[in-house]
Amino acid sequence: MTAIPATMTAVAIVGKGGPEALQPTTLPVPRPGRGQILIKVAAAGVNRPDVMQRVGLYPAPKGHSEIPGLEVSGTVALAAPEAHRFKTGDKVMALVNGGGYAEYCLADEGACLPVPDGVSMVEAAAIPESSFTVWHNVFERAGLKSGEWFLMHGGTSGIGVAAIQLAAAYSAKVIATAGSPEKCEVCRQLGAVRAVDYKTEDFAEVVKAETQGRGVDVILDIVGAEYVERNIRSLADDGRLVNIAHQSGSKVTIDMLRIMLKRLTITGSTLRIRSAEVKAGIARAVEDKVLPLIADGRVKVIVDATFPLREAAAAHARIDAAHIGKIVLTV
Repeated sequence: MTAIPATMTAVAIVGKGGPEALQPTTLPVPRPGRGQILIKVAAAGVNRPDVMQRVGLYPAPKGHSEIPGLEVSGTVALAAPEAHRFKTGDKVMALVNGGGYAEYCLADEGACLPVPDGVSMVEAAAIPESSFTVWHNVFERAGLKSGEWFLMHGGTSGIGVAAIQLAAAYSAKVIATAGSPEKCEVCRQLGAVRAVDYKTEDFAEVVKAETQGRGVDVILDIVGAEYVERNIRSLADDGRLVNIAHQSGSKVTIDMLRIMLKRLTITGSTLRIRSAEVKAGIARAVEDKVLPLIADGRVKVIVDATFPLREAAAAHARIDAAHIGKIVLTV
């Protein structure tokens, strides 16, 4: 067993603002608390919430690491006595509350998953955040069923590429929005029956045409205010709208009568503040329902680019620009 060092390289947010706010630094290696494991990080996913934290809009929950990074892959370096499933040396991936941009990261054992055979550490680091988010919001909260229509906004985002594939794998009919003809083609290749270039088309009109006026059953939205009215128009009777981000703003005025007449459900969630028990429950569902699809190739992990840990600022410049799928830091 390799000795655990006293210090590690991590990426801190110095001030707040652009990618340049991300600076490599040296910090003590954390020690696992009750029910936790210490992961020697091989790779860490880069996600939109990391960007929000960098600019000062999404601080770490109280008591958790202020280092950005919500998902990692690596090997177990040390487990607390109360952590029983994984042992030293096991390959794992984990959803974490922060601390991912570092050589070592703490994770609640319940939010850890085994890395399937044939999945690289880079791919594994790109799985937890999108898989937990999509499974919980699309399948658990919204209850997407086989044969239903599903609309995914931001189809080539990290969340989007996972949502399209999972919905299609469970026999839903997928419409996805994206910002260029090239990105729309990627959505179709991943399983969307129709891709909408939101810069040249009105997705509400496309939904109406594709569903013969019926509407879609479930929408997963990352845009927020700008799309709410058209989302409501696009939903079928008893439709479900789930918001997980609000890139165009979070405050809206809506017509409650339309919601009542169509019996709509509007909900939303954020995972970072949920309890360890809730995340463990989602993890077990992902392990049962999602990982087998990844292991046999029916759902592919789409990695846009990788950057060394010390070049986290360049990775954030990439996520701020055009990209398709996930961006990953390698350690």
